[in-house]
Parts: sequence; C-alpha cells; structure tokens
Amino acid sequence: MTQNAEYTSCQHCPLRARNCFHSASGETLEFIDSFKENEKQLSAGNAIVREGERSNSLFTLLDGWAFRFRSLSDGRRQILNFLLPGDFIGLQERVGEDSPVGVEMITAGRICVFPHGKLWNLFQQQPSLGYDITWLSANAELIVDENLVSVGQRRAMERIGMLLIHLFRRSELLGLTDGDMLRLPLTQQHMADAMGLSLVHTNKSLKRLRDLGLVDWRPGTLRLGNLTQLQRLADYHALPPRHRPLI
Repeated sequence: MTQNAEYTSCQHCPLRARNCFHSASGETLEFIDSFKENEKQLSAGNAIVREGERSNSLFTLLDGWAFRFRSLSDGRRQILNFLLPGDFIGLQERVGEDSPVGVEMITAGRICVFPHGKLWNLFQQQPSLGYDITWLSANAELIVDENLVSVGQRRAMERIGMLLIHLFRRSELLGLTDGDMLRLPLTQQHMADAMGLSLVHTNKSLKRLRDLGLVDWRPGTLRLGNLTQLQRLADYHALPPRHRPLI
C-alpha cells in the first residue's frame, strides 16, 4: 500500500463519525485498510475515471462532489448520477475493459484508491464486505433508475425539483446541510445535462420554482422553501433513512 503524507487510515476516517454509515469492527477496518492502495487529492475538473480508458482501480469519494457521465460523439453529455462523500466508484464499469463512462470531480476533493485485482480476495475473505459492495452497487443503480424516470416522464420543473430534493436529502444525511440551506456546487449546465434539458429550459424551471417559493438556487447555494409542496410537485416519495456501508 502506497501512503502519502496526508494518508487517512480507515480507523480514523472522518466519514465514519457520521451516523448515516454502518459501524464496522476493528478487524473489518484493518482489512479495508489492507485493501486500500492509495489516497489522492484531486482538483475540480480532474478525472477519476476517463471515458474510453481502462481503469484498474475502484474508489471511495472521501471528500468533495463528482459525477458519472457518458458523452456522445458530437460532445453532448448525459450525467448519470452525482457522487457525494462515501460513494463507491467503479463497480458499474467492466473489469479489465475500457470504461464507457467517465467520472469527474465537480469540486476539489479526495479519493481512496483500491485495486480491482484484490476484489475477489475481498469476497473470499470478507463475505460481509462482499455483500456491502453488492448493496452499494444496487443502491447506485436505483439512483440511476430514478433519474431515468425523471428524464422519461417528469416535466422540466418536476425534474429539477426532484433532483434538488434528492441531492438535499443525501447531503442532509451526511451532515452537509445547515437547516434549509445546502452549499451546492452544481451549475445550471450540470442540472441540464443530468435532466436532459436545455440551459434555457433549466433556467426557466429554476426561476418558476423560485417564484413559487419552493426553491432558491443561486450559484453555490440551494435553499428549499415549502418542502411538502415541492415533494408533491415532483411526485417525490421519501424513503426512511437507512444506514449504509462504507468501504
């Protein structure tokens, strides 16, 4: 395992202090630490996974925001989902093959790096962690499924409302919100690319939500107004918060 001056051991991971994650035994944390290969500091715009290139690693986002995306030949981009601290990255890509998607940092941040080659050892030696990885993969797929429902069936204002509620709820569980306020690093282009909208339509939808008193989005900041009304508008059904694994 390669360590740098700012290496964070799993036993002292700051994310584990947040009550949205499962607790882990000392033995499990030691194993995850042995599975971990490295830790990297990235700047906004840096690639975690490059589209069309092979990656031999898996990652956990330790700090910062990122997104998974796929581009078309003419440069159009579809954002598949947004990634927050604690999210596990790389399970959706085919092991040993060029990745059809890219993963890019929105903000500066930090990632933990794990080798693909040791994944089978993890399943053999730590079946409970193998189950956790399967759970994380299924949960990430559910998020993409919900985005697909939005793009396919919701109207523009409903799509934006759904996206903002979803990101606020996820951030709230991580302790990133302050009352009804979230420091949200997304641009209107990010929202448009995630929800299959033009910039003009995205801007009009945000303005309409603001005029209704449901959302106040400004670059870098999101405030939610009448959450009950916004959830009704977006046809959002809140699920009970659940503790989730952290690798």
